[in-house]
Amino acid sequence: MSPRILGFPWPRTALTQLLAVVSPLLLSSTTGAQSAGELLNTTINQYCLACHNDTLSTADVSFQNLDLSEVANHGALQEKVLSQLRNRRMPPMEMPKPSEAVYNELVSWLESEIDELAATAPNPGRTDTFHRINRAEYANSVRDLLNIDVDVEELLPADDIDAYGFDNMADVLTVSPALMERYLSAARKTARLAIGEEPLGPVSQIYEVPILLNQNDRMSDDLPFGSRGGVAMDHYFPVAGQYDLSLRLHRNYVNYIRGMGSQHEIEVRLDGKLIQSFAIGGQEPDVLQAPASYGGNQFGDREWEEYMLFADSNLRLRFEAEPGPHIVGLSFVRRFTEPEGVLQPPQSVFAAAINEMRDGDAAIEQAQITGPFDAAGPGDTPSRRAIFVCTPASNDLSSEEVCATEILSGLANRAYRRPLEQTDIDTLMDFYRIGRGDGQSGFDAGIQLAVERILISPDFLFRVEQDPLNVAPATDYELSDLELASRLSFFLWSSIPDEELLSIAERGELQNPDILEAQTQRMLGDPRSSALVKNFASQWLYLRNLRSLVPDAVEFPEFDENLRNAFRQESELYFESLLRDDRSVLDLLGAGYTYVNERLAEHYGIEGVYGSHFRRVDLEGELAQQRGGILGQGSLLTATSYANRTSPVLRGKWVLTNILGTPPPPPPADVPDLPETGEDGQPATIRDRMIQHREDPNCAVCHLPMDPLGLALENFDAVGRWRDTGEANLAIDASGQLPNGTAFYGLNGLRNILLDRSDEFAGTVTEKLFAYAIGRPPEYFDKPTVRMITRSAALDNYSWSSIIMGIVKSAPFRTRRSES
Repeated sequence: MSPRILGFPWPRTALTQLLAVVSPLLLSSTTGAQSAGELLNTTINQYCLACHNDTLSTADVSFQNLDLSEVANHGALQEKVLSQLRNRRMPPMEMPKPSEAVYNELVSWLESEIDELAATAPNPGRTDTFHRINRAEYANSVRDLLNIDVDVEELLPADDIDAYGFDNMADVLTVSPALMERYLSAARKTARLAIGEEPLGPVSQIYEVPILLNQNDRMSDDLPFGSRGGVAMDHYFPVAGQYDLSLRLHRNYVNYIRGMGSQHEIEVRLDGKLIQSFAIGGQEPDVLQAPASYGGNQFGDREWEEYMLFADSNLRLRFEAEPGPHIVGLSFVRRFTEPEGVLQPPQSVFAAAINEMRDGDAAIEQAQITGPFDAAGPGDTPSRRAIFVCTPASNDLSSEEVCATEILSGLANRAYRRPLEQTDIDTLMDFYRIGRGDGQSGFDAGIQLAVERILISPDFLFRVEQDPLNVAPATDYELSDLELASRLSFFLWSSIPDEELLSIAERGELQNPDILEAQTQRMLGDPRSSALVKNFASQWLYLRNLRSLVPDAVEFPEFDENLRNAFRQESELYFESLLRDDRSVLDLLGAGYTYVNERLAEHYGIEGVYGSHFRRVDLEGELAQQRGGILGQGSLLTATSYANRTSPVLRGKWVLTNILGTPPPPPPADVPDLPETGEDGQPATIRDRMIQHREDPNCAVCHLPMDPLGLALENFDAVGRWRDTGEANLAIDASGQLPNGTAFYGLNGLRNILLDRSDEFAGTVTEKLFAYAIGRPPEYFDKPTVRMITRSAALDNYSWSSIIMGIVKSAPFRTRRSES
């Protein structure tokens, strides 16, 4: 088959003649007499100029009349060349290529030259002047400022995600009038909740339990041992008073309550204390029933119909609750007996909606908390303790002014992340006085309105980094200590600085390398550093995508909400353990253990694990090969699959992008779909259909380095379950071969390949974390910094702390270039 350039086939003889014309200097097999710079120019002229010249300018790159040995003169182009040489992507498939020795020599020389140049003239880049905090950062900041957890998903819309995969990048965190209205509403609701304002009337909040969440086991650590099903609701009671709780049980599609063939006991607990129990079921009238399928339109006896439709109508109670966050737990008393007959598989899809399940377990479908009734005031809550650091003398306006100033100054100092000016205090006191009114509203109302003003202030919602007044254009300068404190806290905690960090910054000491290192170590040891798991890892490892994934229920009837939740929790616990124990980033590919509960262990084929709680299990032998590291975890395997089948392309692309740092180019607009059958019209494996798909050389350029990586994971189906056969019951072939000829088999072989390229993997992790830390995508001039951090971390076996510390101490994190 003829090679293709710009989509057109070129005869081999014509292409050879073209190469001879544009590359008169043929590369000698002995390069010792040439300098590395000359070797680079000679190699480019011989192998690249045919496509990358002023006439064709393939991919908008031309090397014609360029002296690439002058590294300082070509900026981003040199990094592109280095990347292509390192990954052996160029020249394209079926074109003549340099020898491995030439590749290695050029990569080593070019990288060294670029890095030496960067060391003498570093470029820290320029972040946006205004950087809005995202939704997760807003919630964490409110938590740390007011000691209250808010439902940020209800208050604010989701943030955009940039091309690098993160939602904390300044360039996508734009502001619109509609968004500002949501921020105003969020500030109002948050301030009222934190102060403990009594609602104008009873307010209801509904907690839904998905129908595919199996409730045959203990559902939460907040529910008692010996229980099954139900839900633990972390509910915030705004004021002390009475509240109503009403329950609704799961039904089938014609609203018959399930599990009414036997009696069940439901227990209601407030912070673990039993406040009410209900007995339901087992009192079915001995009269004519509806059709056995529960699906006919013939009604049974009226008494039976009323029972099966409304048996849960009296599952309601009124209880006293103190203000603040409390756990309202609902659960069934578990019966440790096995039903007679053949054990039935879990119901899903059509069966989950249709089957009556008369003799099965009843389940909670919905719980509703309404109140307050007979409100008794705001009481003593964690948020009020955080806000009201002083108490004014009663009916003493001057005492109230002094106390209000103290309260608002303290809150605003932390919220704005800087020392206050008098105008800041005056503005807040004006709002305080408006809210307080003429004495009718009171001191709390004044503080509440001022807190709203703090939460909507640009100083709270935006991280602002302004060029100093006396700095020349396009000049590098150190961030102020206060700006550095914000960068550090939003990097490690996704939140505002605490009092210790802010105090150090206000004293102008944070740029001191020793103090900066000590604060970074302290903050990594703080529980708030789990934000790196929730926000960095969850986006990098696609954990946030799990919630929206809907595997085909016909193909995978065993997939339920329990498994979805277990996938996410396993990966979060695994990543958190690597951070907490300061292990190597290479252990992401396998550390000899994972975290499972009974549901996930059953899915993975791990024996001896019982109960719904997660625990660490050591992996040995075959299990260590199958399930070691993130590439064997159901979360990533499901997130990189289609609803009804695996996708070697999605999986291979993820490995290329997130492990090796070499994302493939986007596919052309007219790319054909994967064939449904083999060439003979018979069922075929994914591998065989992929071979058909990449017969077009235009497709093969991207697919040949990508597909083998994804096909190595073909033993895992679209929900991460191990299998030996795939489509049409054909045997799985998980072998792979890289374009350079390296062969491997399955996940274990792929893992070894990636570990052999550990410097590339560690460099990719560093680059991802670097982008997340500074809030902008890496530019070409950041590459030397990333390589420097990676090389330094290699001395500590690429430990997480060494990479994080390298980022924090780097010039792009601590400094900034003024506007040109």
